[in-house]
Amino acid sequence: MDMEMELDAARHGFAKMGFGCKHYRRRCRIRAPCCNDVFHCRHCHNDSTKDGHELDRHAVESVICLVCDTEQPVAQVCSNCGVCMGEYFCRACKFFDDDVDKEQYHCKDCGICRVGGKDNFFHCHKCGSCYSVTLRDKHVCIEDSMKNNCPICYEYLFDSLREASVLRCGHTMHLQCFHEMLKHDKFTCPMCSVSIFDMEKFLRALDAEIEAKFLHMGKGWIVCNHCWDTTRVYPGMAGQRKCCHCQSYNTCRVAPSVLPA
Repeated sequence: MDMEMELDAARHGFAKMGFGCKHYRRRCRIRAPCCNDVFHCRHCHNDSTKDGHELDRHAVESVICLVCDTEQPVAQVCSNCGVCMGEYFCRACKFFDDDVDKEQYHCKDCGICRVGGKDNFFHCHKCGSCYSVTLRDKHVCIEDSMKNNCPICYEYLFDSLREASVLRCGHTMHLQCFHEMLKHDKFTCPMCSVSIFDMEKFLRALDAEIEAKFLHMGKGWIVCNHCWDTTRVYPGMAGQRKCCHCQSYNTCRVAPSVLPA
């Protein structure tokens, strides 16, 4: 009996992490019901379709074991050779993955599987997605904010494989895209233009730097591109200076002759 149990365990774990694609490690492929073709995963399907149609993960009905090549209804264990086709298996999503270090879990409210550990996330019903527990009661809610495209790369955020970041304003984008945006000195939300950081200290330091550098220069006139007000101030860098009415630096110098009498 012990020998038989050991053989069953060996068959179950055979070739773990030995098969798969760039998206997932798994020991099966899926048959796409939409086009009847076979793919390693839904992402492989979506990347290869010429007409842009996407596979509905919940509609998958059959899988092909990569160890014995047997096609069968969706199940975790192959009905022919007994191999486990995915250490993590979700029957609702028809999802297989051998790499359990991702700490996959199924969110009933999202309707899909997520990674990172169930205890580390909560589902925000207004935003319509799972967020880190560190954001519970600490983020601005925007209805279905994750069910939009990333404003930088335009990939759909809700089921993206890449990590997302929630900005101070509540809008979302890929964390990688967020870092790329910072590299290009962009510090406002691409959606609503709200600052992504608390800029108070930065603005105070900038004020001091400009005043120290240009205090000796004569006064000039600027017009603000935000509030369209004009004011007489010390000239700033590249001919621009802070608007004393709305505090914006989005200003430009103008000649006194264009001002109303």
